[in-house]
Amino acid sequence: MRVLVTRPEDDARAFAQALREAGHEVVLEPLLAVEPLPKEDAPISLAGVQALVFTSANGVRVLAGRTSERALPAYAVGDATARAAKQAGYREVHSAAGDVEALARLVVHRLDPAAGAVFHGAARALAGDLQGLLESAGFEVRRAVLYRTVPRQAFSPEAIRALASGAVDMVTFFSPRTAKQFVELAKDAGIDGALGGITAVCLSRAVAVKAEAASWATIRVAARPDQEALIAAVSNHRGV
Repeated sequence: MRVLVTRPEDDARAFAQALREAGHEVVLEPLLAVEPLPKEDAPISLAGVQALVFTSANGVRVLAGRTSERALPAYAVGDATARAAKQAGYREVHSAAGDVEALARLVVHRLDPAAGAVFHGAARALAGDLQGLLESAGFEVRRAVLYRTVPRQAFSPEAIRALASGAVDMVTFFSPRTAKQFVELAKDAGIDGALGGITAVCLSRAVAVKAEAASWATIRVAARPDQEALIAAVSNHRGV
């Protein structure tokens, strides 16, 4: 199968390699660029913090580049984010292996609100309400907006040719925002009709809802919201 990957470039590398190891060809077409915010716009204070919470590998990378602190335990939304935290040198890393709700449950189960705040290095645009979930359980959440994601305004000529010619079998989506953007760009490029021969593979049902704005051959949803389950959905020719 030839798979078009829409993840931001840093995230796409490891995912693309895993797809290749599973026997697939990969076309990279990042639809979002990650831009760290200036330090003066995103101050970081870890005094009194008992743990870090991460909802993306990008948050891990930006925070790790801004501070040398690695001793605080890190709680990650999923396994890919946990891997990024380990690669960045965090010594104690826990994965919720799920979504924002699963991360909140893990933090509530493992930590005591009285032991200090939790720090969330986040994007400007958030998926889910981690802060609200933790605050409702009594935690102080110290959130710093460390980066923003900037959407591409058009497909690359190479992606347009591949999609329009039927050279792509599947497109993978990790977020509702990216799925929505892809559908809009396909319409802008006049190739939305070509999607009828392509399968959309989505990380979750929430992502699939946005993909449904286009007419795909079929839409598959990963059994769990993690990279490994998404790759399994790509490899499952019977669909979901």
